[in-house]
Amino acid sequence: MKITEVRTRVVEWRGQTVPPQPHFCTNPMDLLQLPADSMAGFRFHGWLIVEIFTDSGHVGIGNAALAPRITKQVIDTYLKPVLIGKDPFDTEFLWQHMYRLTMAFGRKGIGMVAISAIDIAIWDLLGKAINQPVFRLLGGRTKQKVPVYASRLYSQPLDDLAKEAQQYKDRGYKAMKLRFGWGPTDGAAGMQRNVELLRTVREVIGYEIDLMADAYMGWTLDYAQRMLPLIEPFQLRWLEEPVIPDDIGGYAVLKVQNRVPIAGGEHEFTIYGFRQMLEAKALDYIQFDTNRVGGISQARKIAALAEAYSVPVIPHAGQMHNYHIVMASLNSPMAEYFPPVDVEIGNELFWYIFDGEPKAKDGYIDLNDDLPGLGLMISEESLKRFEIIE
Repeated sequence: MKITEVRTRVVEWRGQTVPPQPHFCTNPMDLLQLPADSMAGFRFHGWLIVEIFTDSGHVGIGNAALAPRITKQVIDTYLKPVLIGKDPFDTEFLWQHMYRLTMAFGRKGIGMVAISAIDIAIWDLLGKAINQPVFRLLGGRTKQKVPVYASRLYSQPLDDLAKEAQQYKDRGYKAMKLRFGWGPTDGAAGMQRNVELLRTVREVIGYEIDLMADAYMGWTLDYAQRMLPLIEPFQLRWLEEPVIPDDIGGYAVLKVQNRVPIAGGEHEFTIYGFRQMLEAKALDYIQFDTNRVGGISQARKIAALAEAYSVPVIPHAGQMHNYHIVMASLNSPMAEYFPPVDVEIGNELFWYIFDGEPKAKDGYIDLNDDLPGLGLMISEESLKRFEIIE
């Protein structure tokens, strides 16, 4: 089997999006005190679809969410020529070829996102070629179903936040995550607003449901150290991305304090980046995203490395490529899940693009043993709601 074509499409959303809201989610732009909606640059209104065609008639599907227009250019200019005529079963060789070819500019960020999208498509292709789901290629089932946590609960009026938390509790989720809305520039008053968010959700869900909270890189080490004593009584399963990803030392300081477990890694790349995090003892939970970290080829290596350090892996975002990794890894106790919504805010855009994403039931999703590859199809009908760039 040989690769004959690589097709990339950027799809940009034309539907309804959530309007800008103050304190929607703290993020690293807040420190600059910009007048514009600080979260705007972190919402995804475009997505990249990658299709890899072969002479056997099988087609693999991959995708990427970060900087899709530029990621497309990287694939079309640098990666596609590497792939044409190659055997997709040579996954390690192809990954290393793409990695080393783009090393001068692609070790982290967009270059690695492009490699990730290609690699996911290759693994989808392999599953289809041998008529097996990807998780079987990675080791098979380690659990009957995948527990998932509801990941929304953005900063909002407390009555609305309580109602949303109650909905997830009623749907059977055993874990959920909220976003903090305030950071260092909001001072002590903002710290109390963050505490009110936690208190509101805890009063609804009690302490028999796990609660996590995300600062999305929006805090400094000083601010996080001041926040930890305030949030400790709410028994968080983890505090996510309290500082920017380059501040590995800051992560390590917070972890060693051992007041609240520390999670991160959705903005880290490759096994080398996570080796640094693990050697620094910087994380209690690893949260790589397969379509950023280097694809399934890297995700499975990082999962194995993390297991040796007894650090659980709970990938960032929903999506099938992450679910297959979780299903095949005993060291991955659950997965993130973005409940589908009518108004797109960014993370949920994939619901509009693909058919086959599993819907949670009673806090679990399952993967179909009879669907080869990742089990996804591109929803060409839904793409009519997007602007397409080919």
